[in-house]
Amino acid sequence: MSSIKVSTTINGDPTEYVCEADETLLDVLRNRLGLTGAKEGCSTGDCGACSVTIDGRLTCSCLVLGAEMDGAEIGTIEGMASGEKLHPLQKKFIEHAALQCGICTPGFLIAAKSLLDHNPKPTETEVRFALAGNLCRCTGYDKIVRAVMDTAAEMRRA
Repeated sequence: MSSIKVSTTINGDPTEYVCEADETLLDVLRNRLGLTGAKEGCSTGDCGACSVTIDGRLTCSCLVLGAEMDGAEIGTIEGMASGEKLHPLQKKFIEHAALQCGICTPGFLIAAKSLLDHNPKPTETEVRFALAGNLCRCTGYDKIVRAVMDTAAEMRRA
């Protein structure tokens, strides 16, 4: 199989990588670029653990090929914090104890950020709908929903 050179932007940084035609974006992020925040859960797009944004759209990175990312803008969990400063969602997840083992947390955070980027005033129903593609086996979803709602309220006040 022939290797493919890809030029993209990841978390605001111009990035180039070489991948095989059949490599998923998840594999490229984790194995070639060392961005291990996105987790492999189901490899079928059902759990949301590998969530990233591609050109502003929430996407399961296990369902797209790394070779397809030429010219795309990709956002990962590694890009949420600004240096040592956590994103407000990350702070609220900690405050609300909205995480347990951490496998699903990056996907929930990316999905929540995507929601708030597009809808800064979501209802609880909209939050639950936006997070429906993310599965967690360790904690109840209420703490996660409360953390997102609290973040939205705080960001509106700021």
